[in-house]
Amino acid sequence: MLLRLLCTLGLLLTVAWGQYDYYNPHSDYSYHDGYYNQYRQGFSFQCPHGEVIRSVSSIFSKKEGSDRQWNYACMPTPQSLGEPTECWWEEINRAGTEWYQTCSNNGLVAGFQSQYFDSVLDREWQFYCCRHSRRCPYSCWLTQEHPGHYGEDMDMALDGSGYYVRGATTTFSAVDRDRQWKFIVCRMTDFDCTFQSY
Repeated sequence: MLLRLLCTLGLLLTVAWGQYDYYNPHSDYSYHDGYYNQYRQGFSFQCPHGEVIRSVSSIFSKKEGSDRQWNYACMPTPQSLGEPTECWWEEINRAGTEWYQTCSNNGLVAGFQSQYFDSVLDREWQFYCCRHSRRCPYSCWLTQEHPGHYGEDMDMALDGSGYYVRGATTTFSAVDRDRQWKFIVCRMTDFDCTFQSY
């Protein structure tokens, strides 16, 4: 009976820990005062070599085509991950649709590229991904929705506790013409592995 209780308690703690979001709304993780795009304009952002995305923030404007201005901050990867061995742009995620994407080949997100479309009042997106040696992701989970409600400002930041952005899933509101993001965050192994995680 005691063993069953301990197993159940351990399972509950594991689930609760996996749902914990490492976002701290009272900290300013932004390295830039400005934004990387103007409303209704395309942009491309890449972290410096050897760094990956740490935070994503944006402000929404209904009068500017229901568009957002975007800001990003990067963080260096630890020496245990090694230098990036290759980087690439993933497939385009089309405007006006919901989508789910992780970096292929066990990559980590190191940049974003986006183009605005007036006809849909939305953006298409691409992730810039980098692979570090043959490290593999594990202990992955989804953050809470960012923003919490359509049309709100957005601010997602990792606290540097060994988690990295591997991708995202988004929902799109045809009424609000806005998107909510859940970022896919994972730890990375300290050793090389021979398989690809999806």
